[in-house]
Amino acid sequence: MSEIPLPHPVPPLVPEEKTGRLLKRTRAAVLDLLPGLLLTLAVTAAASALQAIEAALFGRAWLEALVLAILIGTAVRSLWTPAPRWLPGINFSAKTLLEVAVFLLGTSVSASTVMKIGPGVIGGIVVVVVVALSASYGIGRLLRLPKRMAVLVACGNSICGNSAIAAVAPAIGADSADVAASIAFTAVLGVIVVLALPLLVPFIGMSNTQYGVLAGLTVYAVPQVLAATAPVGPVALQIGTLVKLVRVLMLGPVVLVLSLMARRLREESLASHIATGEKPAPAKLPLHRLVPWFIVGFLALAVIRSAGLIPQPVLGPVAFATNWLTTVSMAALGLGVDLRTVASAGARVTTAVTGSLLLIGAIGLAMIHVLGII
Repeated sequence: MSEIPLPHPVPPLVPEEKTGRLLKRTRAAVLDLLPGLLLTLAVTAAASALQAIEAALFGRAWLEALVLAILIGTAVRSLWTPAPRWLPGINFSAKTLLEVAVFLLGTSVSASTVMKIGPGVIGGIVVVVVVALSASYGIGRLLRLPKRMAVLVACGNSICGNSAIAAVAPAIGADSADVAASIAFTAVLGVIVVLALPLLVPFIGMSNTQYGVLAGLTVYAVPQVLAATAPVGPVALQIGTLVKLVRVLMLGPVVLVLSLMARRLREESLASHIATGEKPAPAKLPLHRLVPWFIVGFLALAVIRSAGLIPQPVLGPVAFATNWLTTVSMAALGLGVDLRTVASAGARVTTAVTGSLLLIGAIGLAMIHVLGII
């Protein structure tokens, strides 16, 4: 009886081989991102050039590069659908570069800015989110939206747009169709709000602090808050970002409460998935989806800045990098907005999202008046 030869053990990789494989993977990842990244940089360059032309012709830039990047990106996306090879770089610019920009923005927030918000405003934000959630859900149901759809629209408007919709969907058992229909209109409406809100400042006579609070309460996503407040001034930018981040932090408690309250909705969704042979989305959500790293980093940098631990010469270059990264992410955001999606959203979803947004704006103005924010 012959012996079965034992397999030869695979020799461990030497450091040179490990380094070679790592370099190959890195090179492949960079090449994957390159087309979309170059496209977003081209849109950013065009926006910066237009801002410079405005300043040369009129003595000031009426539209900042942040806003121009969104407009140019949206125009490109509405006229041309990028092939799959463009998407990794666009998504990287819209997500990762934006998260880095928000993280670095913490260096611009001082203790004096935080004190302008105060505990009263933080409590007011919590009340606004709770009231807005309830009222927005009621609007959706009055317009005969399905329960899950009404919840998604309410959370998207009241907390943080598409991120809230994606986070809440597993907790209530929403399927991909619910999520897609809820997200379809919010991207376009979000851009409209970013462009229109700064134009209201001269007509409603708001201070920069008041405007920052209003923008933080009403604008969908963190990048859109940056674009809506930057043209008004640094105080509006800092206040708006802080208010918005408090809204984002409400996502964790809201998802937890909905997961406890929406058991029947999940059971209905599970029965529907079983009937159609689809795999339901998991109900649990990882912690990093509830409290993103860049929010924690933003708050940490704000504390470090307030303690005077960041050298003054560093603040200028960091502010420049933050503005540049934000503009690049705005270009990517625009490249993800197709104006044709308005038609596919449906009249009832469009009415529910618009009505909910107007209601949140009215509640925000009332909060500013009640708390006496000046």
